[in-house]
Formats: sequence, C-alpha cells, structure tokens
Amino acid sequence: MSKIGLQLFSVWRDAEKDFLGTIQKAAELGYEAVQFAGFYDTPANKLQSVLKENGLYAAGAHVGIEKLLDDELKRTFEYNSAIDNNLLVCPALPKEMRQTAEDYKKTAEILNQIGETCKEAGFTFGYHNHAFEFEQFGSETGFDLLFGLTDPDLVKMELDCYWAAFADQDPLEIIQKYKNRVVSLHIKDMKIVNGTKTGIEVGRGQLDFASLIKLGDKVGVEWFTVEQEEFERDPYQSLSINADTLKQLMSEAGVR
Repeated sequence: MSKIGLQLFSVWRDAEKDFLGTIQKAAELGYEAVQFAGFYDTPANKLQSVLKENGLYAAGAHVGIEKLLDDELKRTFEYNSAIDNNLLVCPALPKEMRQTAEDYKKTAEILNQIGETCKEAGFTFGYHNHAFEFEQFGSETGFDLLFGLTDPDLVKMELDCYWAAFADQDPLEIIQKYKNRVVSLHIKDMKIVNGTKTGIEVGRGQLDFASLIKLGDKVGVEWFTVEQEEFERDPYQSLSINADTLKQLMSEAGVR
C-alpha cells in the first residue's frame, strides 16, 4: 500500500536546529513517514528510536552523489540499514555532471554502478529530478538520457511532479512511460502569478493530483511524499493542509 511521507527539506531550518523534534512534528501533522535530506550527525539508534516512538516509517533518504561512491556508500548502507530505510535517492547532479549529452552518458554509467551496488546490498536506488534535466541535447533531454541509459532494475525514479511541470513536462505522461520504475512521487502543487511559477499547497494550484495519485497507485508507487519549499503561511500550517488534502485525494481514488 502507498504511504504518505514528508520530505524534511520542507522545514530544513527547523531540522537543522532540532532534527528529532521536527520529525515528531511530522507525525503530529498526520504523516506516516519522513524522507530525509541529511541526518545532522544524529546517531542511527537514536533516530530509529524516535521513528518507532512516533509510528513513522522511513520514506527514503536523499543522499548526495559524493556519499554514494566507494567507501562512503558502505557507510551510507550501514546508517540507513540501522534506521530501516531501504530507499536511497540521488537528489540532483552537480553542474559538471550535466553540462553536455556526453556528461549525461557518463553520469548514467555511474548511476548504474551505484544502483548495482545498492541492489546487491538490498537497497533500492533512485534519482530525483529538478527542472534542469529537461534541457534539450539534440533530440533528447538530459532526463531521456539518464533514464534511457540506466538499467530499469538498478536505477528507479522519484518523480518530482512540480519540477516536471515547471519544465513544461506532463508528469502523467512521464509516469505512463516509465510505469513501475517510478517508486516515489514528490508532491507539491504549482501556481502561476504574474508569469512566475511558484509552489503552493496540494489542491491549490494547477497540477492534477487526483489523476497523478490514481496513476501512481496503478503503477505501484510506494511513497507519495510531500515537499513544499515556498510558503505563503506558516510552513507547518501548509504541511498540515498538504497532509489532509493528500489523504482525501487518496481516499477518493480508492488508494487507502
């Protein structure tokens, strides 16, 4: 069954100050899981204890490319095993890995290698998009190259619906194309004010989340993870709205 998670980068300033307290707030808002964007030097056993106390799952961890290579990857495995997290997601690429089509081809090879090592260790490895991956290189985009040149069994997709739409792509079409390769969706809505695209709570923008949830569930998406970075009100009020709206949409779609 799909679950609702919160990417803690949404409240990264609070997480920096009080990581474990911020996790507890996520549970109080009604989230079933949290996705990590750093662990702030927190001992794994302490984090695991807080997750259990609050009835929370780990909905994955965003791990920079530098911590997905060589000995750093082994340490990443050890920590995430200790908190019962089996989804590792590369959240973005540094500029030097995405300037040309050749860069993307080399990066795809690296992602395949990471994915193979992850699979052997019992982890799922995925890549999270922003908008830059949709830059065109001849007849293909960086996104096309990344997912066309990586093994579907080794490199999964965490589709950020907002950033796909921001780049004038249809997230529904992407899910339809890649189907069960999509293991997680990043959920944040988008509105356009005076020609400027900005983030907004789920259901208050222009993305068709009712259809996205239905299709996501159909292809086996495991996590519907809220991530909001731009706020017009208190962030926790926005995150509460997101949780409530997402639960309602999932219920209406027969997901829950």
